[in-house]
Amino acid sequence: MTVYIVSRLTIHDRSKYDEYESGFAEVFEKYDGKMLSVDEEPTVLAGEWDATRSVIIEFPSKKSAITWLMSDEYQAISKHREAGSTASSILVKGFE
Repeated sequence: MTVYIVSRLTIHDRSKYDEYESGFAEVFEKYDGKMLSVDEEPTVLAGEWDATRSVIIEFPSKKSAITWLMSDEYQAISKHREAGSTASSILVKGFE
């Protein structure tokens, strides 16, 4: 079953976040994910949206998403994301 990771981030240290971004594509390519959206100017339709970036990623299964997220390669770069931003993320199921 297809799953989606939806994240909203507030970048507070661009240089640290840039370190994360510089290694992201190389790590991401090794897994079965597909980048669907990265947006720093989303249109707010309801409520408050304080985040400075929104991201939507697709994976063919929950297992593949978790494998990517927990991989040694991703963990090595994610420390830069954590140092440069605060994030809220969810994993949601697609329709069968």
